[in-house]
Amino acid sequence: MKGLLDSNAILYLLGGRLAVPLESGQYFISVISELELLSYPSMEEAEERQIRAFLSKVIVLGLTKNVRENAIRLRKEYRLKLPDAIVAASALSLNVTLLTNDKTLLKIPGVSAKSLHLK
Repeated sequence: MKGLLDSNAILYLLGGRLAVPLESGQYFISVISELELLSYPSMEEAEERQIRAFLSKVIVLGLTKNVRENAIRLRKEYRLKLPDAIVAASALSLNVTLLTNDKTLLKIPGVSAKSLHLK
């Protein structure tokens, strides 16, 4: 399995809310998810350590030219919020499945996306 985890998928994983564990494989996240996860104002130190430990085990995809071009196209074509466009563009650029429970991201034509089952 190769997949890109959206921010909500990461929070469900770290919070023990997944009904079915993730398949073994290689996982990526968008730099947008990294920023979202680490910028909660009321985050406690233990939570930040948990997130940073997780981030050290995945590949964080930056804003490459391919990601930027795909994000621009997706934002224009589907009127996505910029963070959503970047996350979807990251999955497209890597040609991997986007794991998310975001209803908007699950419906983007051409993006392979899969929802996660929760407890």
